[in-house]
Amino acid sequence: MDKYVNRIQQVREHLKQNNLQAAYFTGTDPHMSEYLPKSWNFRKYISGFTGSYGEVVIIESEAGLWTDTRYFIQAINELEGSGIKMHKLRVVDAVPFDDWLCFNLPKGSRVGVDPLTLSIAVFEVLAKKFDEAGLELVLIPGQIESLWENRPQFPGDNIFDLDVKYTGISRNEKFDKISSELNGADVQVISALDDLAWTFNLRANDIPYFPVFLGFALVGKNYRHLFAEIDKIPAGLLEKLQDDGVKVYPYNFFYEFLSGLKDQTIQFDPAQTNVLIQNSIGTTCKAIKNSSIPAQLKSVKNSVEIEGFKQAMVSDGLALVHFLYWINNSIGRIKITEFSVGQKLTELRAGQNGARGDSFPTIACFGDHGAVIHYQAKKNDCYELKPDNLLLVDSGGHYLFGTTDTTRTIALGQISMQQKRDFTVVLKAMIGLTQSIFPAGTRGCNIDVFARKVLWENGLNYGHGTGHGIGHYLSVHEGPVAIRQEINNVSLKPGMVLSNEPGLYREGEYGIRTENVVLCVEKQHSEFGNFLGFETLTLCPIDLSLINSSLLSDGEIQWINNYHQDVYTKLAPFLGPDIKRFLSEITQPIS
Repeated sequence: MDKYVNRIQQVREHLKQNNLQAAYFTGTDPHMSEYLPKSWNFRKYISGFTGSYGEVVIIESEAGLWTDTRYFIQAINELEGSGIKMHKLRVVDAVPFDDWLCFNLPKGSRVGVDPLTLSIAVFEVLAKKFDEAGLELVLIPGQIESLWENRPQFPGDNIFDLDVKYTGISRNEKFDKISSELNGADVQVISALDDLAWTFNLRANDIPYFPVFLGFALVGKNYRHLFAEIDKIPAGLLEKLQDDGVKVYPYNFFYEFLSGLKDQTIQFDPAQTNVLIQNSIGTTCKAIKNSSIPAQLKSVKNSVEIEGFKQAMVSDGLALVHFLYWINNSIGRIKITEFSVGQKLTELRAGQNGARGDSFPTIACFGDHGAVIHYQAKKNDCYELKPDNLLLVDSGGHYLFGTTDTTRTIALGQISMQQKRDFTVVLKAMIGLTQSIFPAGTRGCNIDVFARKVLWENGLNYGHGTGHGIGHYLSVHEGPVAIRQEINNVSLKPGMVLSNEPGLYREGEYGIRTENVVLCVEKQHSEFGNFLGFETLTLCPIDLSLINSSLLSDGEIQWINNYHQDVYTKLAPFLGPDIKRFLSEITQPIS
């Protein structure tokens, strides 16, 4: 841990040299990404924390990392000895880093941040709050670069074209649709990497588990401008882009190009756009802040994408059934670790039709590790599975035609009545949300209670969100829609694909989560309007041995039986005799 202590000391020297009293590191990149290329994962470099969310603040006397409930246990373990204290977010009485700074710094203090990694929306909130507290937010372009020794090189994999037979809509149609939605603006800035990949029907592997490339774009009636590393675009693809009217410029030329624009009305999403972009816009231009048009468009999947998701669920379901068969026949006979579980799932998915790799690092947790919500097993530091307790496996895959995300909790041997009760309550929560019906225009925060109600009635809860959007061969965590308690003004719409993943975690004992991917669909129409609900897409058996059927209603039992019949019907034709027989056994009706 000495290296992290030394790196924090280097930051403190940087503070002194620049007359700063604090440094704030957002934990993201110039595209406000959740998943980062190695060249932008400064949070890991400075702290050793490997989670996907966390903000770091360093002052002369203290250093802290702020993260949410998914990472509390992980952060405590990974930060030990680094000199960085973990602060909790999204809990009662949480003190966010900005309030903490206002309390701990004297008036007149200056807080440095790199504008490349700070969104406009966050900048405006912080600047106002700090000003009222007598603090100053100081933008220091290149701050991270100046502090990072031996910074990794930018990724160099080639960009490739995703055929319209998978996307359903050509990039030209997407350009036209974005232009038609501008409502008075001349051009839309596209800086979020999944928005960019979706708009241009392009994919790459610049970021592990996130099939995108580093770039920016300007799209409007007279703009089809792409800013990316040109040497990563094969000659044939470059020619195709040019035939579609796309002008391609170097990635680093984007800010200079913006500064040269004159008399244009430029629209950007303040939550997805970094401050340096706003500050680079030519002085004669007008800026409009609005939600990202590509983000809104891509959240509603077209018919080709929806069919692709269903095809991906078959491929993924086959991999998962083979995995369950392997676990069932191997536990207690060969050595299996949490790490090797992830390796096995990666291997099984790789053999499926259309496979393009994992959609996130597999979370395989045995016993008390299940309470570490985003636990990551290390090859030489993880549990060996034993024929007792629970195994929680959260995994997913990318396919040319869709993306998956599935969690199952599996009994590996004798289990307690409390574990069966907890599992059944979580299953009831998942079914409760699945069976919900709600009027069009309802937001995710309004239906979160359909999942939590049964847990609350039993004095139970979980700290993470219930559902997130899922991209079409893109980010497994896709905005702008979400199902969680925090207010989100985006309404659910038919064609949106989301996760449904309530859970329960008993620290030091075990964790339980059951997750399916669902499609928002129209359910009915009456004189009171249109009503929506969900269609389940995931095809993976639920462990019947963990269910206490006395806690289930007749409707819930019928849902489970119907679901398992659907799983069997869709997967069995592709299975050999032994695994087909196994699938039949683990999907038998319950009464």
